[in-house]
Amino acid sequence: MPRSSDAADREQACAALRELLDLLARDAPAEQFAEPAAAARAAGASGAELTAIDEATQTALRVRRTLNQHQRREAELTALFDTAGDLAALRDLDAVLRAIVHRAKLLLRTDVAYLSLNDPAAGDTYMRVTDGSVSAAFQNLRLGMGEGLGGLVAQTARPYATGDYEVDPRFQHTLTIDSAVLEEGLHAILGVPLRQGTHVIGVLYAADRTARAFTPDEGALLSSLADHAAIAIDSARRMEETRAALVDLNEASRTIRAHSEAMLRAEDAHDRLTDLVLRGGDFTEVATAIGALLRGGTLIHDADGTELARVDADPRTPPAKAVAASRASGRAVPLEGTWVCAVLAGPELLGSIALTGRADLGEADRRLFERAGVVTALLLLLRRSAAEAEDRVRGELLGDLLSLSGTPGRLAARARRLDVDLALPHSVFVAHSEAASRRLLLSSAARAARTRQGLSGLHHEHVVLVLPADDTGSRARTLAAELTQAAGAPVTVGAAGPATGPEALAQAHAEALRCLSALRALGHTGQGADLPDLGFLGVLLGDDTNLDAYVRRTLGPVLDYDTKRGTELVHTLRAYFACGTSQSKAKESLHVHVNTVVQRLDRIGHLLGADWQSPERSLEIQLALRLHAYTRATASP
Repeated sequence: MPRSSDAADREQACAALRELLDLLARDAPAEQFAEPAAAARAAGASGAELTAIDEATQTALRVRRTLNQHQRREAELTALFDTAGDLAALRDLDAVLRAIVHRAKLLLRTDVAYLSLNDPAAGDTYMRVTDGSVSAAFQNLRLGMGEGLGGLVAQTARPYATGDYEVDPRFQHTLTIDSAVLEEGLHAILGVPLRQGTHVIGVLYAADRTARAFTPDEGALLSSLADHAAIAIDSARRMEETRAALVDLNEASRTIRAHSEAMLRAEDAHDRLTDLVLRGGDFTEVATAIGALLRGGTLIHDADGTELARVDADPRTPPAKAVAASRASGRAVPLEGTWVCAVLAGPELLGSIALTGRADLGEADRRLFERAGVVTALLLLLRRSAAEAEDRVRGELLGDLLSLSGTPGRLAARARRLDVDLALPHSVFVAHSEAASRRLLLSSAARAARTRQGLSGLHHEHVVLVLPADDTGSRARTLAAELTQAAGAPVTVGAAGPATGPEALAQAHAEALRCLSALRALGHTGQGADLPDLGFLGVLLGDDTNLDAYVRRTLGPVLDYDTKRGTELVHTLRAYFACGTSQSKAKESLHVHVNTVVQRLDRIGHLLGADWQSPERSLEIQLALRLHAYTRATASP
């Protein structure tokens, strides 16, 4: 029996998808990704199948770009580890510095990279190594402290970057420096300090002959290379000290043995830790390795103080003063029997390591502990890069979902790849804070979404979360408290849902925005709610006005009581409010004794709560009574 046209189309689509996956697996060039669609078109596939194949092709190209980004990051880390290997086998300082400068030029894709060292005797800084330079004047340039970009980095111990040096007024321009820079043809320059403890010993640069802006990731990468260069110079200086000590043979022998053992141990430690990172080891494995090397308990925290790993140590909060002291000095510092080392990428604080049970940490072990901080920084940077990439993908999907950009099927497929099932009900939450930084609020929302298998991102200048549906109002209150604590300032959360599918979620987003506006207008800063939580105001603001639900939520206990016992509490309430809350007038309207009115009102107070006659509750109850009468009247034949 011949196959139907639909079956043939499906086979063509499946074949095209398989070919796209094969192209991804082979890391094929981008232009080859158009071939499956062309083949399907030539085979006469239907318009719907061609659309699906085109969408799959675009998705495959995005995946390819993401993989290429990860490959580039892997290349950067490999270069850093190669540099670490150069340090372990240090024989020629100039060769190591040339390798570091060359890798900086390759990884940052700049025209020129160079390294200068401070000259304490002359009070200036001079060129030590260049790569890509063509100007003899530039290669022999000396900069006074504070002069130009490099002199300012050397003087202030802070990184600086300029998109176009010649016209940048932030730097002290001199004829000598400007002439050399002009002769070399440089415009964009990034410089980071080389540190040994609290001292700046030089500057590492990356520069382009065209104007451009340097990204924070490029600054962090160059800072990591600068840390390795500083270690190389420090190691070379120590080897010089070792050679000088050979004058006294007996002392030299002991010094050589001590240094040899320390270097061998440092090499072994560096190899073990870098191998862990290369194998994709997690923070617990790194903490375990550090503890084994230094014979102590280990804790690793991120910059916010969140514990990432703990091995053979009691839980504790990283001491802020010790972390600040280590960050300022660039050295591990002791505190009440615990050693603390700030984990840095240039000037940026990424986290901290604490070593317990080693109050007697010697100089060699202290330096080994500090080098462990460098490896931990690389791991933190790698993990942060991966998390940021995932958050960007989730944020893009959230924006497309709420803007209805794309077909429902395509949006659902993208969501499934992130373990989000749009076929299930989800609620929408919009967060706002007047005091908290948007970056911190966004990162806190991203953590909350990841742990709940949802989405988060910035949409129309608001931080938005889409989470699996539960009790929407309760979840909004929980999120408000959680984000307030994480952001360090009150966060208000408006919510709506549950909803299923892109169109319904977009409508829920509009309702959540109205709920947020109402919360802020009512002065409920730092709280979370959905429209039903706002009472009659929620009824007015909602897209689907559910009068029965509002009446049940307000008068439910009284209605149930009348139904079960055949009483007239609802009728009594109407009469009581109609008579201006006068018990004596109400008893005449009801034709009962005043004591009966009192008893009925007491029963109503037990059912609705002691505050039922407060102005706000009273207004809600009177509105519910009118709606109840209206719905009963309209329901009658």
